[in-house]
Amino acid sequence: MIPTLNEADNLRWLMPRLTAVDEVVIVDGQSTDGTVEVVLAVRPDAKIIVEPPAGKGAAMRAGMAAATGDLLIMLDADGSMDPAEFDSFLALLCRGFDFVKGTRYGCGGGSDDLTGLRSVGNRVLTRLANVLYGQNWSDLCYGYVALRRAAVPRLCLESTGFEIETEMCVNAVRAGLRIAEVPSHETERRFGESNLNTFRDGWRVLRTMVRLRFGGPLERPAEPAPAEPLPALSTAE
Repeated sequence: MIPTLNEADNLRWLMPRLTAVDEVVIVDGQSTDGTVEVVLAVRPDAKIIVEPPAGKGAAMRAGMAAATGDLLIMLDADGSMDPAEFDSFLALLCRGFDFVKGTRYGCGGGSDDLTGLRSVGNRVLTRLANVLYGQNWSDLCYGYVALRRAAVPRLCLESTGFEIETEMCVNAVRAGLRIAEVPSHETERRFGESNLNTFRDGWRVLRTMVRLRFGGPLERPAEPAPAEPLPALSTAE
């Protein structure tokens, strides 16, 4: 699942690396640079959702709702997340975890993109999240994530912006999901400029993690009631 907004140049690098993926879901914010055409040139079977640009969180929620696979992977369109790492994420899902998040601070991970300010802010927010939620995360604000589709409704996601990454993590804890981190190396955005705003989005992350801390555990959605059996057909002559 990939949210896009005028990412045609980056997708020319990314899409050929997704040819072995069963399903590609693109949520596009009405791009004007040929983003959708670039996707379809490589994957004519891609599922394209075009809607007004309402933020990364809104796009990711739309993508999760449209995906049909049992195992879902979310990554950015800017080419900073390498699909060659898919196997590391999927291996942990196959071992029984429900939610696997990438970390740029684990052994083998790293980032060519994090500025000093963003790195300090991420570490402070990660430490606070660990205190609030009793976790041992090393990288809170990183959107390279894999999860089971069955876990999606249990996350009860509502965010519209970059804070979606934090909401997913803390709601995974609140829902009692089995969580793991896996090392990931983030490269620089290949073309264009990021829409991330360090102070604005950092504040939204902080507000989200504090607000949800006092929301209590998330209950498992009720299972649909089994259908009543049809009456037996009479065999009387």
